[in-house]
Amino acid sequence: MTVRPWRAVRNPSWRNPSWRRAYLAAEYAALFYGGTTVYRTVARGRSPIPALLVLASAATVYLRRAPDFDRETLWRRKTLSSEAPSMAVAAGATALALTTAVAVTRREDLFDLPRRDARLWAAVMVFYPLFSVYPQEVVFRSFLFHRYAPVFGTGRGMIAASAAAFGYVHIIFGNWFSVAASGVGGWIFATRYLRTRSLFTASAEHALYGMLVFTVGLGRYFYHGAEQLARPAALPA
Repeated sequence: MTVRPWRAVRNPSWRNPSWRRAYLAAEYAALFYGGTTVYRTVARGRSPIPALLVLASAATVYLRRAPDFDRETLWRRKTLSSEAPSMAVAAGATALALTTAVAVTRREDLFDLPRRDARLWAAVMVFYPLFSVYPQEVVFRSFLFHRYAPVFGTGRGMIAASAAAFGYVHIIFGNWFSVAASGVGGWIFATRYLRTRSLFTASAEHALYGMLVFTVGLGRYFYHGAEQLARPAALPA
């Protein structure tokens, strides 16, 4: 399937006046960095899933009401078939690298969740993509790409802004590994979204890497009890 090059659809009134760019830049910083910092301070140790679902719902309402937003980007699953081979190769290489790294540095954690609690692991594999991955992609890809295009453009600047915000939000888990790893993942997912204009495809890739993380033994860094280094007791974010 051939996908047209990415182009932000804009209303003629959105001609990037300097005041509008400044306002949106401040809003971006306040929402994704200020909001995250405040949340970490007042809601430490609580699951972020409820807040994420509220934010994703609000973003969806905003996008569906925006006359210049291409609603097809919220799904467009047909692009997955053409992207699947490259996604599989990258994920396979990552799986090998992460498995080796955990085996060498924290052997006791290797495949910890499926070994210790197969039911919980199966629940994560089913519900994580639905209640965590897709809502995150709505906020950090569809909403961010559309709302802040006047500030960051529609190329690598936007990819960087999306990856940085996505990485930083993981500071709520209280460790820099989740921030750094999510920043890299955010770049990958944003690049995929930019190329395909398919939130479904970007979400599939996000889910693939997330399920890999929780399977090989790195899930402890990506759930809301991570600051206490406790074992997972609820659906991770």
